[in-house]
Amino acid sequence: METAFKNKVAIVTGGSSGIGKATALAFAKKGAKVAVVDWIENNETVNLIKEMGSEAIFIKCDVSKTADVKTMVEKTIAAFGRLDYAFNNAGIEGTRANTFDCTEENWDKTIGINLKGIWLCMKYEIPEILKQGNGAIVNCSSVAGLIGFAGLPAYVASKHGVIGLTKTAALEYATLGIRVNVVCPGVIQTPMIDRLTGKTKEAIEQFKGLEPLGRFGQPEEIANSVVWMCSDEASFVTGHAMAVDGGFVAQ
Repeated sequence: METAFKNKVAIVTGGSSGIGKATALAFAKKGAKVAVVDWIENNETVNLIKEMGSEAIFIKCDVSKTADVKTMVEKTIAAFGRLDYAFNNAGIEGTRANTFDCTEENWDKTIGINLKGIWLCMKYEIPEILKQGNGAIVNCSSVAGLIGFAGLPAYVASKHGVIGLTKTAALEYATLGIRVNVVCPGVIQTPMIDRLTGKTKEAIEQFKGLEPLGRFGQPEEIANSVVWMCSDEASFVTGHAMAVDGGFVAQ
């Protein structure tokens, strides 16, 4: 285990699977203590972190609910005494439907988790990070935050919103010691992609075809970018939207 983040504490939402799980493990490998957050009880990531000799706790949280997010931060501080980094990653794709057919329920749920959830997380994370004098937050958007994607209006709108929210927070806290950036993953091999493709060969090939590299990205490839953006190696990087993909070609 490395020690670049020794004695540092990170929160990772959506930490039980996919990009969140990979990022929680990546923080731990650098020596950080990690609060793994998800809406369904799952200790697999925590157990893996403990096996590598680092510290972790699991916190159940619905990021769209104020009380849950406030408690998430309080439990992190109670367990580890501080907060230095956050990867606000929890998100859903919502139900596929064109704009006209998108239901108000789907819209509210998707925006609530993907956009309001990130705002709530930062609302309660920022005061604790400020106490340390410096730190970093990375929010998770998507290449769908940079372009349109037919059939997912709420998802695309939420991910565009995450980029604007991130840039605003970056300006507000740049001189106060907190760097705020956003990662925009391309087509990554995660449970979300499995749901979108239905694991059918035709759909899988269609999604792979969106990437010039002709393959899905791996969660670890995103995790490495997130950890780098939190590290001292990225000390001059804030308000940046990092697209991590093979050069997305959808229009």
